[in-house]
Amino acid sequence: MITFNQVNKSYARQPLALNHIQFALNAGEMLFIQGHSGAGKSTLLKLIAALEPIDSGELWVQGENLATLRSRHLPYHRRQLGIILQHPQLLHNYSVFDNVAMPLMIQGYDKLTLQHRVRAALTQVGLLDKAQTKPQWLATGEQQRVGIARAIVHRPNLLLADEPTGNLDPILAQDIMQLFKRFNQVGMTIVIATHDSNLLNTLPYRKITLQRGEIIADRPANAAQEPI
Repeated sequence: MITFNQVNKSYARQPLALNHIQFALNAGEMLFIQGHSGAGKSTLLKLIAALEPIDSGELWVQGENLATLRSRHLPYHRRQLGIILQHPQLLHNYSVFDNVAMPLMIQGYDKLTLQHRVRAALTQVGLLDKAQTKPQWLATGEQQRVGIARAIVHRPNLLLADEPTGNLDPILAQDIMQLFKRFNQVGMTIVIATHDSNLLNTLPYRKITLQRGEIIADRPANAAQEPI
């Protein structure tokens, strides 16, 4: 599903944002990328989503080498993914339904299919009863659920989440993780970046630790968690 082969990434102010990253992720796995702020977690997700190019190495995602993928094919690659951010960036002038429907509208889905998929996504995150509500009237955790519904409405095989619980209290964070667990149980591959070590201590999934752009630990599922 995903293979990093000696991938490097640098910026003008951060010469080694990612340094010789090497790991593989099988379809159907759920992986947590952990590390302190600036460790390279968000950069790694951006490379998978082809939001930024790699400097060197090979990065294979769902059968495509992103290092050689032509620019005209990048939008198609991104449409195959679901992406969740810490701040869901909802459109507050539109209803919850329309926010979730936006990716399908852009891709030209017919009205009947769009309605069916949006209702199904909202049901999965427990917000079908809020479909006509404006996002500003929702609690923070509910807004994050709308962002998750928008990310899965087109039924991606691969879901990327960057600090999805970063602005939630521990109880709401656990609720969001239960959603990811359910998605994973039906075969979705999930990569989650987080610095929340307290939350990670409760989860039995594979964890890769980044430090200053390098992998310093790769713990398999059910392995004991160590402080970072």
